[in-house]
Amino acid sequence: MLIPLLLLQATAASPVARVVITPSKPEMVAGDTLRLRAQALDASGQPVPNARIRFQADGGDFEAEVDSAGLVRSGATGTIPVVVVATVAGARPMVTRVDVRMVPGPAARIATDLRQLKLAAGQSFRLGAKVFSKTGDERPGDRVIWQASSAVATVDGSGVVRGVRAGRGVITARAGEATITVPVEVVPTAVAAVDVSPPRVEVRQGDVVKLAATARDRSGKVITGLTTSWSFAPGQGVIDQQGSFVAYEPGEYLVTGSQGDRTAHAVIRVAPREVRRPMSVVGRLPRTRFRTEELWLHPDGKHAYLGSGRGGDVMYAIDISNPSKPTVTDSIVTNTRRVNDIMTTPDGKFLVFTREGASDRKNGIVICSLEDPKHPKIISEFTEGVTSGVHSAFIFKQEKFGTHVYLTNDGTGALHVVDITDPYKPKEVAQWKTPKAHGDAGRSLHDIDIQDGLLYASWWNDGLVVLDVGNGMKGGSPSSPQLVTQYKYDLNALYRDVEAVGGPGFIRGTHTAWRHKNYVFIADEVFAAKEVQGAKDASASRAYGRLQVIDVSDMANPRSVAYYEPEYGGVHNVWVTGDTLFMGAYEAGFRAFDISGELRGDLRAQGREIGHVNTADMDGKVQNASRVWGVIYKNGLAWVNDNQNGLWVIRMEPKPTVVP
Repeated sequence: MLIPLLLLQATAASPVARVVITPSKPEMVAGDTLRLRAQALDASGQPVPNARIRFQADGGDFEAEVDSAGLVRSGATGTIPVVVVATVAGARPMVTRVDVRMVPGPAARIATDLRQLKLAAGQSFRLGAKVFSKTGDERPGDRVIWQASSAVATVDGSGVVRGVRAGRGVITARAGEATITVPVEVVPTAVAAVDVSPPRVEVRQGDVVKLAATARDRSGKVITGLTTSWSFAPGQGVIDQQGSFVAYEPGEYLVTGSQGDRTAHAVIRVAPREVRRPMSVVGRLPRTRFRTEELWLHPDGKHAYLGSGRGGDVMYAIDISNPSKPTVTDSIVTNTRRVNDIMTTPDGKFLVFTREGASDRKNGIVICSLEDPKHPKIISEFTEGVTSGVHSAFIFKQEKFGTHVYLTNDGTGALHVVDITDPYKPKEVAQWKTPKAHGDAGRSLHDIDIQDGLLYASWWNDGLVVLDVGNGMKGGSPSSPQLVTQYKYDLNALYRDVEAVGGPGFIRGTHTAWRHKNYVFIADEVFAAKEVQGAKDASASRAYGRLQVIDVSDMANPRSVAYYEPEYGGVHNVWVTGDTLFMGAYEAGFRAFDISGELRGDLRAQGREIGHVNTADMDGKVQNASRVWGVIYKNGLAWVNDNQNGLWVIRMEPKPTVVP
């Protein structure tokens, strides 16, 4: 709780007995403003005439802003705790707290599971629906009202549609002012038999099986296009509306497909995935002066660069030509408390690192020459418009446009694009940011990944945002980024357990993204609002969070198809090479996953984990506690930077040979 030190030094009892806040249970629509008012009362309930009132946020800073006069500017859904301090000269302050709930705006859009239905007479199918506000915030508490347009089909209050007689009709879903219609066709021909193919399959845990149901009439003629209801038993797994089935555990599963009043079955025999491999630690470079932050490897594979944080002011240059003995060769000390991100140009001639926390507020980025990779030299910096701090930076070179650095802005949540084709004279060429109704409240750009001219931005409350910066899909360029698509999701619902642990105002948002094939892996950074009471050091707090797999094969309609959550720890940065995803999982250590094939459902439950190393160590800034920041995989080795204790070099060994 933020209370000025001068107030705490006062010793006299306050004449203020309580502070009355209006409204007493404040609630506002995300994106709006709300004025809080407060009155200081004495023990008899009378106003204290010389009391001064001050408001300030006590968490929830990513979602809203609160000024000292009590004006709340909301930029996202969630809850912002507000501390109200009543002071009288010479007396101790009276402190009260109120939680301001920020809820989605009115219903503006409904999305259904399927866009159309084709049923046989007597066949039933349940349509699911989700309701969203104008800004894309989900409204999970809304009741959807269903209605059928004709006697062709009926629909009940739960969205169960039943075909009655041959013909065409429309099913309407309504929530508030939002509506959507789903065409429904009921065929005149009765279903006599259904076949599911393939009827028998042998796969491994996590393999996706594509099933199809075929209906036939009494003459054996195929009835095309009927909507299928799918189910399975026993065991753990998932099946979607299109018949894609994945099993989590070994065993036999009976999958049932229903069309009309007929059903058919397929037997899926599931073997263990068997991807586990031993891990070995090849080398270590402990850090004890500051905590460790970002790591980057030079393209030559012989040199690395390591940032520091939590008061750190140094970036280390490291010789990694002998992976068993990484050695510091030089360092750069700058006015910053945090070197959060580091990256080299593709040719390895120059390096950029970010600054956060400079005492003179000149944060921004620092550009170094790597004429000698062992000894980087500062040649220029860029601070214009980004003095509040740069959390992440990504260098991307395009033959047509040159070399640019894409920066995050801690102060405004905007993307800045800086041309470093001449690294001695960096110049800004563009800015882009997600729209907000009231200034910059609720906007935070956290990380950037660029592939093939498409920029994948982790925009915290706004989810995954994809921009064209040279791909051509939307005519974008570095100087004119163009929106391609956005995937926004309900962070409050996803992490309600974290709020239960530490209360409202907790930290949660889209932290990082990585494009791989037709998927974008996005990871959330999540921390409880309060530490464990009575605990200290590493036991006082932990990270939470989920890795989601977003299918972008239809870029206009991205959808979440799979996920992973550590049992104890969070998810931070990821690195993908081939069919393996490497993860810095904070307290859950270093993780490696098999991501081969199609991905669906709970990846941890499918036995896809290849290996894990707990990087807790007695040699480090924080002893015997792991907090893995990220991983870079190169030359058969995983280079792992642990926030608590420095650099690790880890090898995945071959699978052991099993002798029958």
